[in-house]
Amino acid sequence: MDEDLTAALHPIIAARRSGRLFDANGHVGREQVAVLLEAARWAPTWGKRQPVRFLVGLRGEDGPDGTFAKLHGLLSRGNQSWAPAAGALVLLVAAAAGEPDEVAYAPVDLGLALGQLVLQAVADGFVAHPMAGFDKVGAKAAFDIPSEFEPWAVVAVGVAGTGLADADPGLVAKENAPRKRLPLSEVAFAGTWGERF
Repeated sequence: MDEDLTAALHPIIAARRSGRLFDANGHVGREQVAVLLEAARWAPTWGKRQPVRFLVGLRGEDGPDGTFAKLHGLLSRGNQSWAPAAGALVLLVAAAAGEPDEVAYAPVDLGLALGQLVLQAVADGFVAHPMAGFDKVGAKAAFDIPSEFEPWAVVAVGVAGTGLADADPGLVAKENAPRKRLPLSEVAFAGTWGERF
């Protein structure tokens, strides 16, 4: 089973990329973000607990709101360079206290919610780029996040940039690089670990 099965994927999954080149004139409206959050809210969740929460910042026509500006300031330096052109920044937070199973599965629930948010963004014609590179301690302080919750990821959502001529050459190279993953034969096993599926 070494053949490339990418062609068999749903077009939304095949089209998904973590783009960094956003159209600085493109915007993502409150209603559009609400649809993305609704997709995330309907992700599978252990015991119907829904341990995931979202903090949303928008960059509107009048500039970024306070949440967007704070989230941008918390990003790692590399992410700060391209994220200001995104239309929205969404912080995903999961429960870190409660029933032991709830806490254990909260990161899984968060990953599922993030995946559905990203795929809904692609389905709606946007680019979504999840990031782990941000100041988690700073986020807790900046947004008064209760101690029973833990920040895990920020996702930038926006309109894909079309003009690459004026873009940073390093970002253009990343944008144009082929999407790569390990082959299925290296990640899927059957019978025993390392025995190819």
